Amino acid sequence: MTLLQLFLAFLKVGAFTFGGAYAAIPLIRETVLSYGWMIDDKLSQMIAVSETTPGPIMVNIATYVGVFKAGFLGALIATFAVILPAFVIILLLVTVLKKFRGNAYVEAALGAVKPCVIGIILAVGVYMTAENVLGLEVGLSSVSFDRSAALIAAAAAAMLTGYKAAFKKRLSPIAVIIVCAGLGMLVYGV
Repeated sequence: MTLLQLFLAFLKVGAFTFGGAYAAIPLIRETVLSYGWMIDDKLSQMIAVSETTPGPIMVNIATYVGVFKAGFLGALIATFAVILPAFVIILLLVTVLKKFRGNAYVEAALGAVKPCVIGIILAVGVYMTAENVLGLEVGLSSVSFDRSAALIAAAAAAMLTGYKAAFKKRLSPIAVIIVCAGLGMLVYGV
């Protein structure tokens, strides 16, 4: 039954997520917590690891939850389920793309979705900051203020703004991830 639940849950996540992995995090969080597959703190840690590992975040999260809940077969099923809707939708869109290219109604619908996706991503950022850095009880868990996480976040913000001011261009997200991962290993590993 767990394998079927994993398949259906991540099929729903893959089918109803529009705007990328950060927009999927609230749906993944709701799904994983409602099934009781893991606690919120463990899920937050898994999301952080998924962001720093290669590959799409949503696929990494699905794989991790699948392994955690049902081993290797669970990972395969959850990963397949989360990518299946996008695969099918892309195949369908490619076949009709020429008909709708430049259609004002389609362009308007996609333009209307953008602010929604931005709002969802902003909400996830605020939620994760409030719970993991500030220690506020937002969801099902309560975390105390983590000074180290706040300092790493401040260092990342300073690095981004300082680089932009000094070099007049944006710093690569890869560099930010590597530096923050190194700081995290120094602070939490020692």
